Amino acid sequence: MNPNRSPRTFVLLALTLALSVAGCSRQLANQRDHEEGIQLALLKAPPGYTVSVFAQDLPKARQMALGDRGTLFVGSRDGKVYALTLNGDQVARKRTVASGITDPAGIAFGNGALFVSARTKILRFDNVEQDLDRPPAPVTIIEGFPDKERHGSHIMGFGPDSKLYISVGSPCNVCEPKADEYGTILRVNADGTGREVFARGIRNTVGFDWHPKTGELWFTDNGQDEIGLDRPDDELNRVARAGEHFGFPYCHGKGIADPQFGAKRACSEFTPPAFGLGAHVAALGMAFYAGERVPQQYQGSILVARHGSHPPIRVGYDVVRVVMRDNRAESMEPFLTGFLRGRKFWGRPVDVLVLADASVLIADDLNGAIYRVAPAR
Repeated sequence: MNPNRSPRTFVLLALTLALSVAGCSRQLANQRDHEEGIQLALLKAPPGYTVSVFAQDLPKARQMALGDRGTLFVGSRDGKVYALTLNGDQVARKRTVASGITDPAGIAFGNGALFVSARTKILRFDNVEQDLDRPPAPVTIIEGFPDKERHGSHIMGFGPDSKLYISVGSPCNVCEPKADEYGTILRVNADGTGREVFARGIRNTVGFDWHPKTGELWFTDNGQDEIGLDRPDDELNRVARAGEHFGFPYCHGKGIADPQFGAKRACSEFTPPAFGLGAHVAALGMAFYAGERVPQQYQGSILVARHGSHPPIRVGYDVVRVVMRDNRAESMEPFLTGFLRGRKFWGRPVDVLVLADASVLIADDLNGAIYRVAPAR
């Protein structure tokens, strides 16, 4: 034994090695359970809906956003941002409008500009739709975000107040982050000024949207990984007022105290989840399904992409519809299934975007594809 190393050091080294081996085992198990290629015939949508492949060749596709002129922008975890020019319900042309960016998974469009996350900063591409073949050089509007790979992607969106909302995940499975801006949703002006924490106590949100009538922000949140195979639920949360705390790392799901940090603060101190989306399902992108052409029975519900779990369980790998009543999440039912058969999966939904014609675009980062789920006319 090295006399300069304490027993605690060796314990930490052993724990690090064990976690590394566990991670490798999880990756190998995922590879064994993964089937190659799009299997469109397996996908099942609600009665009266059709499913088609809308776009392909978008490696590690993530968040989607629509431009003022109808351009569909797609972020990725592959360093690129894509622009799809549409012709009706078809993609007429695909362009790469940004490349070489660290983790541009999150994007938003507002004031004629495309906003792109870049791990430690937020970039803005002004007047990008004027010439998609020659996009402008980006302007950095925010920098100084933590350079953490785990939960380091930033999802974004413009709220009814015309401010840009940005997610900042926790850098861990469960911990007490030192920086106040870890585990939060931030709110800033479009030029990056006026930065404030809008909601905190969030392990990692990869999707949010605003209620079409109340204007309140709702968001998904991924639950703790290591306190059971059937708990805690991934969460659907509602922000009733700015500054609310949603419990992380002290409390998970509906009243589950964290084994390490729960003694420090009671679950009763925090805003409880609005709805449980299932344990370990990796609930990511979400959108309110609303609009003039949305069928009445689905009007105002929430669509959530559940990316899917790691071994030893297989749950998620679908898109679900959360039924809403009087601004409350009431129940959950399937919206798009078929990515998972037993333990074998071939696709992983990551984001949801509702179009004006009531069709729904669903991004799949495993296949680099976007599917269109549309009501029959």
